[in-house]
Amino acid sequence: MGGLKTLLSGLVLALVFQNPVVAGKDIAWTFATCTGRLSAQMEHQWLINDPAADRTKAQRAAMISLLEATTPPGQGRRVLSYRIDAKYAQSVLLTRATFNDDAEDALWARGRAEAEVAACVGLLLG
Repeated sequence: MGGLKTLLSGLVLALVFQNPVVAGKDIAWTFATCTGRLSAQMEHQWLINDPAADRTKAQRAAMISLLEATTPPGQGRRVLSYRIDAKYAQSVLLTRATFNDDAEDALWARGRAEAEVAACVGLLLG
């Protein structure tokens, strides 16, 4: 079983580092940023009664597991800071996309918010 686990771990890391969100970044930073983005997405979906909130909640839980597994000892505060910054940034995009009088800006913000979350969801298996 140990060989299979090693093989699967290598495959996951190879897939993760092919994602543009991860390339050249600290893996804990990546998972913290994605956890923040998914948290904002989930809360926004709750706000507007979007049925996709349950799916986002499950994706966020998976991302939290990855974050916890990759956070270096003693780096919890740093990682939490990344998570909060990303949640705020995603929340700003979602607010601009939903409550904006400027249709062109709202469309841009929606596209940017969707791209950020899609890049994160692309890190998850399944």
